[in-house]
Amino acid sequence: MKIVVCVKQVPDTKGGVKFNPDGTLNRAAMLTIMNPDDKAGLEAALRLKDQYGAEVTVLTMGLPKADEVLREAMAMGADKGILVTDRVLGGADTWATSTTIAGAIRNLDYDLIITGRQAIDGDTAQVGPQIAEHLGLPVISYAQDIKVEGDSVIVQRQYEDRYHEVKAKMPCLVTALSELNDPRYMTPGGIWDAFDKEVTVWGRADLKDVDDSDLGLKGSPTKIAKASDKVPKGAGEMLAGDSPEDLVNALVGKFKEKHII
Repeated sequence: MKIVVCVKQVPDTKGGVKFNPDGTLNRAAMLTIMNPDDKAGLEAALRLKDQYGAEVTVLTMGLPKADEVLREAMAMGADKGILVTDRVLGGADTWATSTTIAGAIRNLDYDLIITGRQAIDGDTAQVGPQIAEHLGLPVISYAQDIKVEGDSVIVQRQYEDRYHEVKAKMPCLVTALSELNDPRYMTPGGIWDAFDKEVTVWGRADLKDVDDSDLGLKGSPTKIAKASDKVPKGAGEMLAGDSPEDLVNALVGKFKEKHII
């Protein structure tokens, strides 16, 4: 079995975010981590590797420094890492990103593609399903459990207060929730091996069946009108009263005033 896991290097929002003049994220100036949903998807692939001897290839699109998340993935147990990086790919929205990643995946043999449900820097949950659409694959999203049975994948798809059990023939694409599992830690030996391996680097010329008009900032139909860091909350309002009953009445009055109740 061959599994491709798509991961993304995202800003560590605890350290604050920075923007370019055009409203896009200044990724080179921020601390970064592996996107949590993607990390859960990677762990799911590694568990299938442990169970079936699958080959796990991790692919990311980003700046050259995104090599870091590939090294982390290989230190956890992934077999190969592929970095797709090129200046013409910068500033991509979900459409241009999924087009690029699909163009890279067309170079690979795969039975299963796993992506995170969404990235914490965009929260769109669009890229995974869009990759599947570009590649003509069935997609199962919001996976909280993944199993393989013969040539099919069986997924518990999270749905409000319950789940749907969905079965699809491979090849297919699954998007993973961070609640899917607890990702393993890197091991000292794994870290050593990860930095001894070579990461494959692809650029625009390595993408299959894509048009320049669908790539990068120019190929992105979504335009950012305005971007800002976290907006600080106001100080709030302190309620006064001579008794608990007075405070309750004052609080209920505020709720009614704001049409909460």
